[in-house]
Amino acid sequence: MEFRQIIETVGQLVDFAGVAVMVIGAVVSLPMALRGHQPRQLPPGAEKLSFYRSYRQLLGRSILLGLELLVAADIIRTVAVTPTFVSVGVLAVIVLIRTFLSFSLELEITGRWPWQKEPSAARAGSTAAAG
Repeated sequence: MEFRQIIETVGQLVDFAGVAVMVIGAVVSLPMALRGHQPRQLPPGAEKLSFYRSYRQLLGRSILLGLELLVAADIIRTVAVTPTFVSVGVLAVIVLIRTFLSFSLELEITGRWPWQKEPSAARAGSTAAAG
């Protein structure tokens, strides 16, 4: 087996893993949400998540992980197999779209952008005391 075939096979395996993570995540998220799964660190005073909200968050996390794997597969195949300006340009567009999707999903799941810090318990406690 030559190098190009090995890289192509690795890219296909990572592609498969990305799709598998999304499908398995969708299937596993449903019973977890039905059992009332809650995030480990709910903000103080926050209500428990409804079934719908819990399922959305669990499903969103599996989609995010699957997207990361799909981007990795695209990078492996494009950079290692056919590093032309056209293929790198197509890769850039694909990565841009998937990054936008990842940021949008992160905002939906956590309510903040990926670069924003998570509110600390101390800060939440001081605002509750002030109000």
